[in-house]
Formats: sequence, C-alpha cells, structure tokens
Amino acid sequence: MKWPEQMTTPDPMNTDKPRRRIAIISTYDELCGIAGYTRALEKQLTPYADLQIFDLDQYLLRSKHRRVQKLAEAHIQEIAASLHEFDCVNIQLEHGTLGRETSDIIRRFRILANAAPELSVTMHTVMVNEGLNFELLGRFAMQGRLASIGQIIGMAFKARRMSLGIQGFLSRLQRKKKISVIVHAKRDMRLMRDLFGIQNVFHHPLSFISRDDAAAIRMRTSRATFPLAEVLPADAKLIGTFGFLSAYKGFETAIRALKFLPENHHLLIFGGLHPQSIRREEAIDPYIKKLLQAARIGQTPLDHLQESGAAIAPGGDVERLLGAHPDQLRARVHFMGVLSDEDFFSAMALCDAAIFPYVEVGQSSSGPISVALEMGTRIIASRTGAFTAFARYHPNLVEFFDIGNFAELASRIVARGRVNGRIPILTHHTGSNTKIYLQANGANPALVDARDDTVRIAAE
Repeated sequence: MKWPEQMTTPDPMNTDKPRRRIAIISTYDELCGIAGYTRALEKQLTPYADLQIFDLDQYLLRSKHRRVQKLAEAHIQEIAASLHEFDCVNIQLEHGTLGRETSDIIRRFRILANAAPELSVTMHTVMVNEGLNFELLGRFAMQGRLASIGQIIGMAFKARRMSLGIQGFLSRLQRKKKISVIVHAKRDMRLMRDLFGIQNVFHHPLSFISRDDAAAIRMRTSRATFPLAEVLPADAKLIGTFGFLSAYKGFETAIRALKFLPENHHLLIFGGLHPQSIRREEAIDPYIKKLLQAARIGQTPLDHLQESGAAIAPGGDVERLLGAHPDQLRARVHFMGVLSDEDFFSAMALCDAAIFPYVEVGQSSSGPISVALEMGTRIIASRTGAFTAFARYHPNLVEFFDIGNFAELASRIVARGRVNGRIPILTHHTGSNTKIYLQANGANPALVDARDDTVRIAAE
C-alpha cells in the first residue's frame, strides 16, 4: 500500500521502541471542530502512545478584559512549564483558539513552541502572504463597497503577519530542535516546503472514525434517534447540512435548491451558532435571519415586497399580502441544533445525502465532509479549493456543483449518484492518520496493528 507523500525519512521499524509521551495542546471540551478532531485523535493514538491533552481555555484566551488577559498569559505559561515532561508536543493550531489579536496568537504560539522538547504542529488553516488582489479591490471601489475593501486589506496584512510569525518562526526553530508540520492538503504541504523551507512536512486529510465504528453507528441509527426527524413522513428524503451556522457555509444555497425538489425532500440543518459568534443583546443572528428569509419562514408577500423595494399598487389584495408567503418552506426546512460527537455521526447516517454548499474563503479542510465520507453518506459539495483537494485523496467519492448554483445542486440531488450507506474502503483513514501522527511525533508507525483499517485494506 502506498502511504501519503512525505518530506521526511521514516524511523527504523523497531517495535520494541518504548511508548512516547506526547502532549496535545488544543481545545477539548469546547463545541468546536478542533475539539472534536482532538477527541477523535485521542482515540486513535491512545493505544500507541501516552497522551495528555492540554485544553486551551477559550474564556481566558479570547477575553478582551485586561485582567482576564493576564490570566490567559498565566494559563499559557502554566502549560509551557509542563511540556518538558514529554518527549514531543503537538499543537492543534487553529489560530483563533490562541486569542483574538494577531500579536497575542503569535506570542502565545511561540511560548508553547519554545517550551516543547520536540514539536509537531497540525495547521488546520495555512495563512500565506499572497499580497493584495488589486483587481478585486478595483471592482469593489467601482461598486462603492468601502467596507469590503477595508476587510480585504486587513485580511491581507493579517495573513502576512501570521505567515511570518508562525511559519517563518518554525523555519528558524527547526535549526534548534526537531520540528514536524501536519497539514490537510498536498498543496499546503508544498507551500510549507517551498515558501518556508520546513523540512518535515506531512499531509493527510482529516479522519475521525474507523470503518468498524461507522458500521456500528449505522446499525443503531434510526429516525427515532432524532425526535425532530421521527415525525417526518415515512417517504421523506432527508438532505442534511452540517456544522456551525456561518455565512461561508452557504446553507441558503441548499434552501434555494429545495424549492426545485419534490415535496417529499426535506432539508435538515444540523448545527447552531458557534459559541464565539454569539453576540450580546442581538435578538437574532444575521445569518439565521438570512436562512429564514431564504426559506420564507415567518414572511408574508408584503415582507418580500418591502425587501425588494418594489412599490405596492393601491387597491391591491391586502389580505393576500398579509398572509403566509406562498413559497414558505416551514414544513420542509428543519433546524436540528448542535449535536454531540456521536449524534453528529448518527446524523450523517440518517441522511440520504449530505450537502456542503460552502463559498470559497481559502479554507484548508472541513471536518463534517470527512465524517460524512467515513460514514458512507452520499456527498454533494461546492467546487471549493478545500473540497477539490479533499477529493484528490478520495477519488470518485464526492459529487460537485458550482458555488451558489442552486439549480445545479437540485438536479444533482435527484440524479443517480453514489450509493448512500455503503461505507467505502479508503486509502486515507484513521489507520494512516495514526501512522502520520506517530511518525511526526517521533513514535514508531509500525505499532499500528491489525485492528486498524490499514491491514484490512491491504487484505481486501
């Protein structure tokens, strides 16, 4: 079996090598994707190494209050002071988990990295200084979109500071100690190698659940697992979207597609607001409001006319204008709420198809699409850079449509696609992911035994 291309030489296969003591620094008890991945990673690595998870306290690290910020610095220093007890330290780096401000993120990362005897960094987002897009800036200037111009300039400067402050720092630090970097796309691996000269770079897609566990979850999952789905008609086709509600997820595209689908098709939105996006005294989140408007839930034709700025003709049918909007999808769009890890996996098994209508934001990876694939759920995704990179690891297992094209999405949903519920045999899975982490953290990848997917795939 061919393992993912690496930029390092494997350790000798000495099965008598003692268990490595590995510290993982990450969010853990939070409702966020990084915490969910760390919990999955803990299950994968525990049979082969002695682990300790250091939970990054998001209350402290993301506070704007000066007194709490002092406690945040003490929190980072306390973790750093314990790292000498381990053979290697892995940092699950999603920049925002270390703070709000760029300077805080860089400083705290360096404190932890300097304290690690050996270091591996899992970069869930790779920020690269690509300069300003003057064509886009010019277009926004002609449209008078000054706020968007400011946002683009700010993001460009932030990417420059982050890339120099994190990747540039790692490039220098590797001269003093063993450094490994794990990314989730081959393109990101090449960027780390070619732009920053990082020597030991591994790439592997996110992996959460083994085939055996996926099969077991499918066996015990039914609509009764989810009371909101249990009441739906028996012939209902369940289309799922997954993850925290955020504008870049493009869930409104799935709602618009629903209008072109037969009445027995229902959209289940699994997820809620990210805890860090909840604002004080905000009656309704702007993105939730946008989703309700797309589904015409709670709207009247008069609301629609007012939104569009159209004039209302005198003598019109006022009673009709004040009634429920004829296109409302209240009976077919269902908000399922935030789920535990296990229920999230079960939700994938429940659905006839999983839809990922994200817009392009430069994202490097996606946890929900990885879980959907491992659960054997049919996947239809927008053609973003992250999803096309993901599909290269899993050929012919992802169906694509153009970003925002709800008509194409609707056609793909009703067309014949990959058989839903058939758990695929993957070349990149929890077994190969475990090997990557063991090698990146100085442990012996040959420790991964026959219980894992690795040997089973070779046999099949």
